[in-house]
Amino acid sequence: MKLSKTLPILLLASTLMFAQHPKIAMDLDSADPSSNVDVIVQFKHAPTEAHHQKIRARGGVHKRNLDLVKSSLYSVPAGKLKELADDPDVAYISPDRRIDAAATVTPDYKLQAVNANIAQQYGWTGAGVYVAIIDSGISDRPDLHSQNGYNVVYAQNFIQGGSSAVDTYGHGTHVAGIVAGNGNQSQGAYTGVAPNAQLINLQVLDNTGASTDSTVIAAIQTAIQLKTTYHIPLIINLSLGRPVFESYTIDPLCQAVEAAWKAGIVVVVAAGNQGRNNSANTAGYGTITAPGNDPYVITVGAMKTENTATRADDLIASYSSKGPTLFDHLAKPDIVAPGNQIVSVLGDGTLPHNYQSNVTDSAYFILSGTSMATPMVSGAAALLLQQNPNMTPDQVKARLMKTAYKAFPASSIATDPTTGAIYTSYYDLFTVGAGYLDVWAALNNSDPLPAGTTAFSPATVYNSSTGKVGLIFGANIVWGSNVVWGTNVVRGTNVVWGTNVVWGTNVVWGTSSMQGFNVVWGTNVVWGTGQAGVESTNLALNGEQ
Repeated sequence: MKLSKTLPILLLASTLMFAQHPKIAMDLDSADPSSNVDVIVQFKHAPTEAHHQKIRARGGVHKRNLDLVKSSLYSVPAGKLKELADDPDVAYISPDRRIDAAATVTPDYKLQAVNANIAQQYGWTGAGVYVAIIDSGISDRPDLHSQNGYNVVYAQNFIQGGSSAVDTYGHGTHVAGIVAGNGNQSQGAYTGVAPNAQLINLQVLDNTGASTDSTVIAAIQTAIQLKTTYHIPLIINLSLGRPVFESYTIDPLCQAVEAAWKAGIVVVVAAGNQGRNNSANTAGYGTITAPGNDPYVITVGAMKTENTATRADDLIASYSSKGPTLFDHLAKPDIVAPGNQIVSVLGDGTLPHNYQSNVTDSAYFILSGTSMATPMVSGAAALLLQQNPNMTPDQVKARLMKTAYKAFPASSIATDPTTGAIYTSYYDLFTVGAGYLDVWAALNNSDPLPAGTTAFSPATVYNSSTGKVGLIFGANIVWGSNVVWGTNVVRGTNVVWGTNVVWGTNVVWGTSSMQGFNVVWGTNVVWGTGQAGVESTNLALNGEQ
């Protein structure tokens, strides 16, 4: 299949836009009517040849089926979009948006920080579990081989087609190593979280680290087919993202990750690297990227290990994107994990070629970002599924969130090593979610998920009379009306599952005095592209101090 570009985490320059048609995404409003645009058309039912013919009659070209989300990709004259949207069979039209890698580019202490080293000592290595790396491809390296041979058991290229999916950017191999590297070339120093997990290589990012919605959706479709065909315990890792343009309920990328979740696949997604973005005076709040804005998936923010083996001094990376999600105001991220200056397997492609100073010990590469934190959680999920292959995605998510480490400072200060800029972070629910990944605690917890409940990330609401932000829990959500996060986090005052706190006890975020408050809590704001390219690359390569 085809290689495409990862969902880029772009700088959020906010712009107010109002869709002229309720079934046309607002970011299509500015399209030149005389030009052709690539769009994903969602239908109320799976599209047929008759639907394709209707679009051809309007000058469109059918490019790809996206049956997973009852959609197809077309190239359509922009001037025909309103006419197309008036078709009663059409549910929604959105552009085939660009997606980028969520990386920001030395022993590291990633395993010690989350107690994964202890789990491995007791034999939890991810054996028998499969992780689909939907990324820039994976290069064949000694660290990805075990006694049974190469750990990549399936590969498909969604950019150029075929089964050759060698990394052309240097991002996917790094991600794969964090999940399942065995430290072969470092005497075990740079081992992944689940070194015996099997990998599925679905290449969607090109040599610039970019992709499109349709390419990523196609890869997710294939992952679901593999799960259905082989009945394997499967995790999807999405270390990529793009800005949010509409509610998750109509975003085709979000609908795809939901379909995977409902098929029994644990989906782990990067939160994004826009936590410093103050272009809309929000201090980086409201910058979670898609599809991390979906309530089903596990959305991961990035921590810094501070280059010590103890997690007591670990701090949030200031660039880690913060909630709530735009439009739907969901509480995200769900959890945080090490993501700053992470050492992992050296791949091929653009990043290693252009930034050789980040190569370390000849066989490894240093990258930073929520892209790196995400496979930490995917690896943790693999250990849980090794322990109990029958766990559902909701059970995995609830277990990881409940057992997360919740001791944080009230705030911390970080310095950008390139610019010298100083950033202050506050440890509220929208910054650290349920807390810091603790693999060993998760493996030792056996609290059941009540029958008929889910682990949806809850919605939040601003109370103008009190100036506070609270949570809204659905009747069938495991958190119920109680709290599930940490002690310095925005939640409520009650606890869930006996005496263990999943979120927090103090409401500490959300006063209307913040200059960009109405931007976060508004309904028509979307983030633009700003200058994301340069800043994202600097972050990926250098991280922060």
